[in-house]
Amino acid sequence: MSLPKPGPDRTAVVTGASSGIGTEIARDLAGRGHQVTLVARSADKLAQLADEITSAGGRADVLSADLSDRSARAGLLDRISELGLVPDILINNAGLSTMGPVCRADPEAELNMIEVDVVAVADLCTRFLPGMVERGRGAILNVASTAAFQPLPGQAAYGGSKAFVLSYTQSLAGELRGTGVSATTLCPGPVDTGFGERAGFTKEEAEAALPAIMWLSAKEVAKVGVDALDHGRLVAVPGVVNKVGAAFAQVTPRSLLLPFLTRGHPGLR
Repeated sequence: MSLPKPGPDRTAVVTGASSGIGTEIARDLAGRGHQVTLVARSADKLAQLADEITSAGGRADVLSADLSDRSARAGLLDRISELGLVPDILINNAGLSTMGPVCRADPEAELNMIEVDVVAVADLCTRFLPGMVERGRGAILNVASTAAFQPLPGQAAYGGSKAFVLSYTQSLAGELRGTGVSATTLCPGPVDTGFGERAGFTKEEAEAALPAIMWLSAKEVAKVGVDALDHGRLVAVPGVVNKVGAAFAQVTPRSLLLPFLTRGHPGLR
């Protein structure tokens, strides 16, 4: 199954498009001829990306929205329809992380993260999928992480959130067989996007905890994700080392894996 064909009334909706992987996915899709609808809180950053895409001959619409806000999410599909566009592609990329042990966590920050990383994914899929199935075409890419394959002491809620995204998207793929709509999970390892710094890591801590060979650029990760979506793949893990690590984490007994992961996490030092 391939991506739906671009059309004058069709769009690819990319959440978290103001930076990092989301920006690069939007660029990649635009480069393949798709119109894109850029969604994030930062309208200024989205406008800069939209100008870049339109200057290259594409179309990019900007919809500023806080995806932790349930009413904002509920209105997103109508706002896209008001632009005269049909969302054939949905990229659920928006996400964030907290860091540190749960016993010292800020409950509001934890719940806000789960709202964006988990609830928003399920919410938007639930709202966008009916139209895709009715039209008999569509593609959804939900961005998880290699953290989905293992426990993550020091980022427990983040790891659990990404495990949800992986399981949820695989279940969607099973439900969608024969509908003309596909669902793919992108599970990146470490990416230099500033994501870790926002979670509370320093760049030096992140690079010390994870070998340099694991790190990929946002552009590389985006291409792997869009290629996987175009080929109807179930799961995409960018980078050979990250693929091996994800496979290893799934088969290693937790009693052996947990002490290793706990010792190496900067949030628990």
